Amino acid sequence: MADLVWYQYALIGLIFVWSGFVRSSLGFGGAVLALPFLLLVVNEPLAFLPIIAVHLLIFSSWIAWRGHRQVQAAGGASTPHDSNIDWHYLLKALKVMIVPKLVGVVGLLTLPGNIMTTIIFVIVIVYGISYALNKPFRSNNKVVDYLLLGLGGYVSGTSLIGAPLIVAVFASHVAKHQLRDTLFVLWFILVVIKMVSFIIAGVDLQLIHHLWLLPCALVGHLLGERVHRYMISAGTGVFFRVLGVVLVLVSVAGLISSPG
Repeated sequence: MADLVWYQYALIGLIFVWSGFVRSSLGFGGAVLALPFLLLVVNEPLAFLPIIAVHLLIFSSWIAWRGHRQVQAAGGASTPHDSNIDWHYLLKALKVMIVPKLVGVVGLLTLPGNIMTTIIFVIVIVYGISYALNKPFRSNNKVVDYLLLGLGGYVSGTSLIGAPLIVAVFASHVAKHQLRDTLFVLWFILVVIKMVSFIIAGVDLQLIHHLWLLPCALVGHLLGERVHRYMISAGTGVFFRVLGVVLVLVSVAGLISSPG
């Protein structure tokens, strides 16, 4: 990104503000909702994925730490439900996702990426519409949940766009007030694995650009915190409608930006 002109840098900065806002307000979508716009400025995914990954690590750690301190300040969690993080479901989902995640990282699956991405986003659009209509899908079939989590884990291994599918499942099993922080802990674990793969593969981590893009993401993060508090205080129906609309937007953006 060394040969860009000033307005391209300005656009990239604004997009990272947007990315931080979406990630903080909803707990997901920062990568998928930002990448289509970033690629219109510079069509090099690997120029942005390491930056987004580092932002996920920083802000997920920050939010998890703040949530822990808030619980401790309130006298600690007397039950798991009082915690900001649903550790029980998080660990259960990780057991399902970890192998597909590793398979995606090493690229052992032969199904073309554009076909896999299309399948994923079509499924998520169905989920998103159900949430937007305030009739969220509730799967009573563990096999279906495991399949969706496995697919999400694989796609997050090959790229960073597995979040919508994972969120569609987590939203059905994790309490509303725990959903965002639980997702952030999950993103931290998954992104650590991804960052290790970047380092092993010798991908340029774009460290110099973190100096100015991290503050941009921070501005969006702080704005998103306010929106998140509003959605949590609003009725459950409002929360799920917003979640559904964003799932659809994420998926449509992903389909438009997918090659082929």
